[in-house]
Amino acid sequence: MHRITAIALITAALGAAFIMATPAAQAEKQPHEAAPRPLVSFPAAQLTWRELPGSGGIQVADVRGSLTGKGAYEAFVIFPAGKDNPYHLHTRNLPTVVIRGSFYAVIDGKRSDYPAGSFYNLPAGMPHYSGCAKGEDCLLFQYQSDHFDMVPVDGK
Repeated sequence: MHRITAIALITAALGAAFIMATPAAQAEKQPHEAAPRPLVSFPAAQLTWRELPGSGGIQVADVRGSLTGKGAYEAFVIFPAGKDNPYHLHTRNLPTVVIRGSFYAVIDGKRSDYPAGSFYNLPAGMPHYSGCAKGEDCLLFQYQSDHFDMVPVDGK
């Protein structure tokens, strides 16, 4: 009987030690010891805009990394109203939030419109047309885990 009690106590102690060793338990136990994270803050008035050369007026404001760089990035993008992209694809998924205007994509002949407030995640390797509808410039927020690319595809 004492052996069963001893085994139960050891098992309970090991279980309690395991629970206390989990990251969530450690964070609860010692919240003041969590590593500080830097604040990323870009009020609209502090964004630095630049025109992409040869883009027909597309402007970019990078907030982390660079849309034209070699690694991950997050950026605001302005497409002039009525600006259309040629048939192309991207080699990585392209998540996009539409903040102003109405952006569109044409995939397999079907047009999808994304008015302000919309989100889409264009899959890597999917040929498409895209652009900003007429009437109002489009303000987008885009981000990728690696560099942006736009690979031309022979048009349909």
